[in-house]
Amino acid sequence: MFRPRSVEVRFTVLYAVVFLLSGAALLGLTVLLADGGASDMVPAGPADADPVQFARHLQEQLSAVRQQQTRQLLIGALAALAVLAVLSVLVGRALARRVLRPLRRLASATRRISADSLDQRLAVDGPADEVKDLADTIDELLARLEASFAAQRRFVADASHELRTPLTTMRALVDVAAAKPDAPRATVALTGRLRGQLDRVDHLLDGFLVLARAQHGGFADAAVVDIGDLVSAAVRETAAEAERKGLSVRVTLPVLPVEGSPPLLARLIGNVVDNAVRHNEAGGWIDIDGSISGADLLLAVETGGPVLDQRDVDRLSRPFARLGAERTGSTGLGLSIVAAVAEAHGGRLGLFARPGGGLRVTVALPRAEVVAA
Repeated sequence: MFRPRSVEVRFTVLYAVVFLLSGAALLGLTVLLADGGASDMVPAGPADADPVQFARHLQEQLSAVRQQQTRQLLIGALAALAVLAVLSVLVGRALARRVLRPLRRLASATRRISADSLDQRLAVDGPADEVKDLADTIDELLARLEASFAAQRRFVADASHELRTPLTTMRALVDVAAAKPDAPRATVALTGRLRGQLDRVDHLLDGFLVLARAQHGGFADAAVVDIGDLVSAAVRETAAEAERKGLSVRVTLPVLPVEGSPPLLARLIGNVVDNAVRHNEAGGWIDIDGSISGADLLLAVETGGPVLDQRDVDRLSRPFARLGAERTGSTGLGLSIVAAVAEAHGGRLGLFARPGGGLRVTVALPRAEVVAA
């Protein structure tokens, strides 16, 4: 089947029209030449015949012969034109596919290359024609993209590692100043606030490292883990904060096996659950459930709260994006890390504003095949 407005359809129509017009012109010229040749065939009559009667009789015969030949030629021409129309479409489609075959291979090979496999190249062999020139241009573009992505990830990782040393030094100095026996009360209060800000920067750097690792892909520590176990661990870690806010947490999860990096998947689940607890209203609720659909599994975390604008919710997966002033205490990387880790594992993050208020966060991941022992 043809796809509407595809290049193959346009090439097929172009070739078919050219073939059909050429065949129609050739058939028309054949009919004209045959008709003209028939008019020149004048049979000879007897010498003693009346010239007037002979001429009249000859004209009637020629007219009858011309009509019969013209009718036969028209019928044959129409039949040939119909056959030529079918052949034109078939030949035009075959030629169009042959012309577009190299481009289809290029498109298929390029489509398989993602941000995690920029080291792959098309490496098209053959004559130095337009198709090879296009493939070489794409390979050069991929090389530049690979270098740019690698430089960005390396910078984030190196900067995060380098900043940990001065942060550790500052934290030690703050602790020493606060531990002095004769430290003024104002100094102790100031060191407490500084310690909180240093912890926040440390969490921010840790988030950068997780983002860089998730975007790099290729996990050497890949293993099959159960999302339910990770959710249970995340709920236990946030139990104190949830109890302080008076939140009711309901967890309904089947076995959800997924293959990937256990630390990154734990960070993904931890960020989703922590986000639900940290940015929930007092006395609110959290509903965590999961399901399996074909080759994918889906984790959904819903929270109550005020009605949100979907346009604002869509921005939450961007780094440092927040909703309202109540989220200024976070680093702004939580859902960005979730999106990056999910994408690195072949999944996706979904953010939806609930019609009745609150937020619904979904994480879809490929389901791992568990072999029974």
